Amino acid sequence: MKRVLKGSLVLLLSALILGGCGKVSFEDESRKAVEATKASFEDKKQETNKNTKEIEFYLPFGFEIKDEKPNNLILKNGSKKYILFYNQNEKKDSEVVYEASVAQYEELETNEQFKGNGKLGYLLIERLEDDMNILTAGVGGVKVTTETKTGSLDEEAKTLMQIASSVEFKK
Repeated sequence: MKRVLKGSLVLLLSALILGGCGKVSFEDESRKAVEATKASFEDKKQETNKNTKEIEFYLPFGFEIKDEKPNNLILKNGSKKYILFYNQNEKKDSEVVYEASVAQYEELETNEQFKGNGKLGYLLIERLEDDMNILTAGVGGVKVTTETKTGSLDEEAKTLMQIASSVEFKK
């Protein structure tokens, strides 16, 4: 009887320990996302490879423009959708789009700013249910937003900042 009880206890503890190993920590992942976004913000901007009527910008491999409206592009990569918003009246150091974006969220878990080389960059994350998050990265009058799983925050944040940093307005 004692063996069965000990065996059951060992199995229960093992299940609890292993069950916790598969989950990602939002705090760890958001910290990694901030680091990745900051590094991308500070890196040399990506060469533009896409054009619209108003902007030129970098679009990573696999991404495509799904829809184009004034000041907005709907981007797609597989089944994921992204919104690229831009205000050509705002410069790269403007806080207008950043402040408007912060005001849109109900409860921001992450709100980070990056400054340098005459630019204002930012990363915003709001947690949703079921391990999902709303992620926004921007530079001045440009921002890119998507929904993503917690485990993908750092890679997605880096990509969003690469896109946002690359946007150039046509004259």
